[in-house]
Amino acid sequence: MGIQGGKVTGIEFQEAKWSGGQITPSLVVLHDTASSLKPGSAAYYLQNNDAKVSVHFVIELDGTTVQQVRTGDRAFHAGTSEYHGRKWCNGFSIGIELVNPGRMTRSSATYARTWFGQKLDIGLHGIEEAETLEHGRGLWMPYPEAQISALLKLLQTLFSSIPTLEDITTHWYISPGRKVDSNPLFPLEHVRARILGRDDPAEAELEERSVSSAEEEMAIVNVPGGALNMRKWPSFNPNIITEIPDGTPLPVIASGSFSGRQWLKVFYGGAVGWIVKRYADPVTFSEPGFKGGPK
Repeated sequence: MGIQGGKVTGIEFQEAKWSGGQITPSLVVLHDTASSLKPGSAAYYLQNNDAKVSVHFVIELDGTTVQQVRTGDRAFHAGTSEYHGRKWCNGFSIGIELVNPGRMTRSSATYARTWFGQKLDIGLHGIEEAETLEHGRGLWMPYPEAQISALLKLLQTLFSSIPTLEDITTHWYISPGRKVDSNPLFPLEHVRARILGRDDPAEAELEERSVSSAEEEMAIVNVPGGALNMRKWPSFNPNIITEIPDGTPLPVIASGSFSGRQWLKVFYGGAVGWIVKRYADPVTFSEPGFKGGPK
């Protein structure tokens, strides 16, 4: 992919109803559509609405991407906003919308309810409960790997083709208290590290915010009939290292709370990674010859 006349080659261009004059973009702002997951639904609205809202790019769950405003033109995606002292971010940013239902509430033990009344199967969509100071508490849907991969590919093209671009941020960061997208499960710092070529700041943050465990501390995986994902980072996408079978005892290296969830840093199969604490029981060594299992 490349950029010609403000259009990214290899991506379908669907011209939005609303756009403004020329800008010199220095920032990319990431959004959630907070919409139906039906392919094309959010893109159609953003292209044709009467609310004077528009965006440069829309990325579907399967990674399909459309462009609706040229990269050198203003799109109306950020609203009242400020980034490091500069107000009204529409005047210097490129907006990217990721199809996602946004914050949800619990409808039942197995279903989450979107703000527009649709019910989504919690297990089918991998929906998780999380809480942060910026987002508050809610149920959130993680971003599929195909969607994150398409985002990374698009960002690589934008940053290699537009020399004035400097940073990547989210709507909640530039409009604190007013917006909560992208949601708490979005791997922002990993995306920024991949695209901006910097050391991943999450590494240092994990060291600062985790607590080392006692040398003998162990945990045993408790996911009856299944397996537990071990992840490189204590976040949900896309960083799975391997799966750990139910009943496996694991040495615990450290623990911590990240995005409102408790995690354990463990050693398994020659690798170190993170698991969700709620799916592991503590192990108590009570007598010589103990072979594992919770007590």
